Amino acid sequence: MSSTRTTKRRRAFLAAGSVLTMTALAACSSVDEGGAGGGASGDGGSTLSKIQDAGTVNVAYNGEKPYSYDDGGELTGATIALDKEVFGELGVDSVEGTQTEWNSLIPGLNAGRYDTVSAGMSILPERCEQAAFAEPTIMYTTAFLVPEGNPNNLTDWQSAIDAGITLAVTSGAIEDGYAQKTGVKTITVGDSTDGLNAVVSGRADAFALTGISIRALADSTDEPVEATDAFVANIDGVAQVGAGAEVFRKGDTELLEAYNEKLKPILEDKERWLEIMEPFGFTEAEYPPAGLTADMLCEGDLKKISDELGLS
Repeated sequence: MSSTRTTKRRRAFLAAGSVLTMTALAACSSVDEGGAGGGASGDGGSTLSKIQDAGTVNVAYNGEKPYSYDDGGELTGATIALDKEVFGELGVDSVEGTQTEWNSLIPGLNAGRYDTVSAGMSILPERCEQAAFAEPTIMYTTAFLVPEGNPNNLTDWQSAIDAGITLAVTSGAIEDGYAQKTGVKTITVGDSTDGLNAVVSGRADAFALTGISIRALADSTDEPVEATDAFVANIDGVAQVGAGAEVFRKGDTELLEAYNEKLKPILEDKERWLEIMEPFGFTEAEYPPAGLTADMLCEGDLKKISDELGLS
């Protein structure tokens, strides 16, 4: 489950990058000295230098289409495609993966079981206390997977509240939080396949997930289900602006900064972003607006974000 770039490219990067790595190491001594949660390798080197030396980065993924998933033994998906571009620019030839349950992604990262999390994880204040996020790479909307004909006439979050339905949500995902805040009855599922099965079996009236994931799920099955139109959830009168990104250990400052540096030109070029993401069903609707940052989302003032970016 890897992507390979040319050895020539990696050698060229490593030759030029060794000086950069030494400089960054001096600036990030807490990482390099193997402090708690720093993600340092056993020999005292930083995670960035470790993955460059190995030529491989191990990312955690949840198996959710179209973000990151196994397809016949090959790790693929939109966030994986983006990682291949970014890590390739950092001289890391191979992106390998460890499939992990959603609630274990960040704990496993901090325990050192993998180098980053590549799962399209939403940037939320409580998650920012546990880990560090790259700049936003995917804007999020919400949709429902419902039985054919949409018998409860679900159109937005308020309609789910009004209908008094039982909603399947991925444990720990942002839709789980929406449900808790609004009193919607839920059952929790481990992944999108479990969510589909909950709707098909009648254990849940609908399954809530990001719009792109619900569209992909509905298109991938012959079961009698359909996807509702995507929407931005409105909770307590505030639009729930959300975006996802790569996740790092808090101590891996050098790796995070290097990732963001190579990510920046992709985010500034809509056509390049679409070239990477469009094959997995992403559109301009999921392209992050200029000015939105991880720091803003970690702060969590959604009204302020909407007002500043003109999204309200």
